[in-house]
Amino acid sequence: MPSIGVKLYSVFFKFMLKHRLQSRLQALENDIGGGGGSSFGVTSRPQEETSAAANPSFTDGVATKDIHIDPITSLSIRIFLPDTCFHSPEAISKSRSSVMNFGSDPTQILLRRNSYGPSNNSVSSSNGVSVKRAQNHDSFRRNSYGCSIDDASLKSENGVYGGYNPIGNNCRKLPVMLQFHGGGFVSGSNDSVANDFFCRRIAKLCDVIVLAVGYRLAPENKYPAAFEDGLKVLHWLAKQANLADCSKSLGSTLGGGPDLRKSDGHWHVADAFGASMLEPWLAAHGDPSRCVLLGVSCGGNIADHVVRKSVEGKLLDPVKVVAQVLMYPFFIGNVPTHSEIKLANSYFFDKAMCILAWKLLLPEEEFSLDHPAANPLIMERGPPLKQMPPTLTVVAEHDLMRDRAIAYSEELRKVNVDAPVLEYKDAVHEFATLDMLLKTPQAQACAEDIAIWVKKYISLRGHEFSY
Repeated sequence: MPSIGVKLYSVFFKFMLKHRLQSRLQALENDIGGGGGSSFGVTSRPQEETSAAANPSFTDGVATKDIHIDPITSLSIRIFLPDTCFHSPEAISKSRSSVMNFGSDPTQILLRRNSYGPSNNSVSSSNGVSVKRAQNHDSFRRNSYGCSIDDASLKSENGVYGGYNPIGNNCRKLPVMLQFHGGGFVSGSNDSVANDFFCRRIAKLCDVIVLAVGYRLAPENKYPAAFEDGLKVLHWLAKQANLADCSKSLGSTLGGGPDLRKSDGHWHVADAFGASMLEPWLAAHGDPSRCVLLGVSCGGNIADHVVRKSVEGKLLDPVKVVAQVLMYPFFIGNVPTHSEIKLANSYFFDKAMCILAWKLLLPEEEFSLDHPAANPLIMERGPPLKQMPPTLTVVAEHDLMRDRAIAYSEELRKVNVDAPVLEYKDAVHEFATLDMLLKTPQAQACAEDIAIWVKKYISLRGHEFSY
């Protein structure tokens, strides 16, 4: 059984969430416009949860920054870039362990060998040891990852990583993971403290670039706004990959044609179709041919929808979704499962609150617990399940949505899709992503289990043992 602390926090959590849901439902009923008149919408509720500021320096091994990718709506993403984009994880761990062996004297950190070129300019530390600093002048010597000093300008004067020139020699390419946060479609954000912590953990463990999607929330924006936002991010990723390829080919072409221009730290491709912004972190380090989708709670519903649309052929090359991870997805249906009956009053999310959340998301004329967005087992959903990519499902023992998620996984396995289920004993809904539970051993173990499975599908051929 969950601990006393979890039980007490669950009572407080449910009380606050139920009050918020009922208040929004009441406001929606009083709103003549139905709450869905504006396409801009909201992607976070600062009055309900604390946000974590983006930090574009590798202070804890991951750099982050926020990008608004759609001028018409409030759709945004937060990019999580691990420092393994410069070195293999093994090299990073060896480097860190060697630094720790030098003790607490910050001047001794300079004893670590610089891997971006020759070093000189010896200085003496306080204990008389000769210290070498790397040369600051331009050099064309490359390290073993094909990265020159000009390309590996890691930080500016304020320690912020700006990315690479997309026409230069890039460093290590990493898979891209799209992450959709939870919150019952009505709360949560991609920049909350809890989601920021979780995405940093996943980026480091899976060795991927995480794009945390800030989709529009209900009831300000009804279905299918959040689901369209998820698909729009995937199309944006495809556009970024094509722009990066275009910029490389243009950079190696002499004479006329489109040109590259730099403005405010971003690269633009200017041609007859206008100017498009090229995101430098993704251009330098992203490999969209190894794309994974991860959804938490209601984010699992969005991830599954985006995957279905992608396999229907509505996705641009070179993005390829190779796997998806559904963490306790927010599935429900008119015919209750055993867990929905037994755990109707379960921890954190009970069935009444789930139904209320779906009422806030779905338009009144479309409301049904067997809506394609809610129930993955109805026949009207497309495409055929055999076209779905490998799908890992994470469920909790004390979660009313457990059995429907397991049933969906079983349907995938019937058509020979790799669809394992990880069930965690004595766990509750959002046990690996909720702010109070993030630092528990079970949450850490869950993230590690996800990383082990995901790496089967993102490893490059011939480098399966590189992780």
